[in-house]
Amino acid sequence: MKKRRWLAVLLTAVCTVGVLYLAQRLLTPKYQKGIVEGSMVAEYYDETVEHDVVFIGDCEVYENFSPITLWEDYGISSYIRGSAQQLTWQSYYLLEDTLRYETPDVVVFNVLALKYDEPQSEAYNRMTIDGMRWSRSKVEDILASMTDEEHFIEYVFPLLRYHDRWSELNKTDVQHWFSKDPVTHAGYYMRVDVQPELGFPDPMPLADYTLGEKAMGYLQRMADLCREKGVALILIKAPTEYPHWYDEWDEQVAAFAEENGVPYINYIPLQDDIGLDMATDTYDGGLHLNNQGAEKMAAYFGAYLKENYDLPDRRGEPEYDAVWQEKIDAYEAMKRQQYDELAQYGELVSFGANAIEE
Repeated sequence: MKKRRWLAVLLTAVCTVGVLYLAQRLLTPKYQKGIVEGSMVAEYYDETVEHDVVFIGDCEVYENFSPITLWEDYGISSYIRGSAQQLTWQSYYLLEDTLRYETPDVVVFNVLALKYDEPQSEAYNRMTIDGMRWSRSKVEDILASMTDEEHFIEYVFPLLRYHDRWSELNKTDVQHWFSKDPVTHAGYYMRVDVQPELGFPDPMPLADYTLGEKAMGYLQRMADLCREKGVALILIKAPTEYPHWYDEWDEQVAAFAEENGVPYINYIPLQDDIGLDMATDTYDGGLHLNNQGAEKMAAYFGAYLKENYDLPDRRGEPEYDAVWQEKIDAYEAMKRQQYDELAQYGELVSFGANAIEE
């Protein structure tokens, strides 16, 4: 009898854990339609080849550079570890995480996030952190990123956070209960539509232009980690002009780059050299580049990479050729699909998180 009782207890415990696991998988947001940015971070772990260049940062990398173009034009294997409103410490911990799996020759960090020195939003935190695999880097990322209203235990057990999503469940939640479709192309988020830039409001003067101690501290840790691992770090400011990038911020980043012996390139004044036309190369009035603009940006940046770094041209290597041909096929298929949507509806169905100002 005692043995049967223990068996019943064990079976009850297993069933309870199983039900809770299934409920958690169902209730956790899937990020497959509309706001898809929450799927981006996890997609990296499905990669099967290494990358010579890894981008980290916010929408100014994952919407402004096409890894497909870097491959087709230069044979550069690259990946964008981007997420919406990715804060500087989140980029650092994603860099730590990436270096657990591979050691790229070059890491590229976009500096816009340096304007934030405190946690900003649980929703954006979740879109970066939830997709990370568990490691010390993820734990420290959570602790560095939580707002006052968040609780660590809810990252460990997302069911505690999303238990009340029952009324929001839809067909997508069921379809992607146990698997997700890719939403990026080597981390790149595609938009082919066009909405011209019509100008931006004059920037508001700031009381203090000093970039924050926390953000700059993590930038220093990023530079130190790259130096320790023998990885070249490149700091960039993407060519889009809004949110405004102040000259005072630019000067601080340039000084940091000089002190640490790393290049810093502000692409805002180089739009003409890149060949960008903000009447045709942006999909949201100049905040982010569309696919045409991202391909121009990648072609221009790829030339810089090949000129300044000894990066291999991996075209002709069978394993890389096979993987990247599959990526090209998916990329071209999505491009055709989006053009078809534009022809049918006049606009794309989904806008993503970055329709919100970052």
